[in-house]
Amino acid sequence: MPLDRGAFRQKLSPFEHDAGAAPNGVLAPEGAPRAPEARRKSPGALRKKGLRAALKAAAAAHPGKHLQLWFQDEARIGNKGRVCHRWWLKGERAPGLVQQGYQWAYIFSAIRPATGEDFTLVLPVVSAAVMDLFLAQFAAALPADAHAVLVLDGAGWHDARALTVPGNLTLVPLPAYSPELNPVERIWLYLRERFLSLRFFPDTEAIVEASCRAWNALTADPTRIRSLCAYPWIAKLGS
Repeated sequence: MPLDRGAFRQKLSPFEHDAGAAPNGVLAPEGAPRAPEARRKSPGALRKKGLRAALKAAAAAHPGKHLQLWFQDEARIGNKGRVCHRWWLKGERAPGLVQQGYQWAYIFSAIRPATGEDFTLVLPVVSAAVMDLFLAQFAAALPADAHAVLVLDGAGWHDARALTVPGNLTLVPLPAYSPELNPVERIWLYLRERFLSLRFFPDTEAIVEASCRAWNALTADPTRIRSLCAYPWIAKLGS
C-alpha cells in the first residue's frame, strides 16, 4: 500500500470486459489490434526531453505545490506457470513446477524512484473503471501540498480521455513500445524471479495472497525499490 509499506488487497465486484467503445469514444483495450503505423499517437506522448518539459508544465500549472515524479504500471500474475533462473548441477536440467491455468490477478503499482515510496493495490481485472479506482486512492494518499506527475505507458485503460483524473495528478504517457523507460518493469522481473515463478496457485485467492506476500517481501527492505528504479536519468530530473 502507498507510502506505508504494504500491498493492499482491494475487493471489488467483478468487472465485465467491454470490447466496445469506452466513455468519450475511446476504444476499450480489448479491441482488435491495428498495425503500428495505423495507430493514433497518444495525446501528450513524450518526445525527446519531453518529460522535463512535462514537469515544467505541471509546475507552472500548479504553483505552490511540491512536485513529485512517479511511475506506474501493472503486472498480471496467474496460474499459467512461469520458469525462472535457478542454481542447479551443470549439465542437468533443473526441475520445477509448471502450472497450466487461466486465472489472474493484477498488481497495480505507482513508485517514486527518488525516495522508494510506493502505492500498490492487488486488483481482479484491468479496465478504465479499475484504473479510476487506483488513481482516486493514490491521489488521496498524497500529501495535501503535493502534485504528482505520473508517468505510465499507453495501455487503453491509461488514456486520460477515458478516466477521471484527480486534480493533484498529471498523467504523462510514455512513447510507444518503450517499456525500458518505465522503471516499474524492473520490479516485475524482480518479483517473478524471486517469488512468483515455479508456483502452484489453486485459485484466484491464492494468486492474490501470493502477490501480496511478494510485494510485502519486496518492501520489507526500504532501499530495494530505490535501488531497482532510481535510474540516473530520472535522478537528474529531480524528485
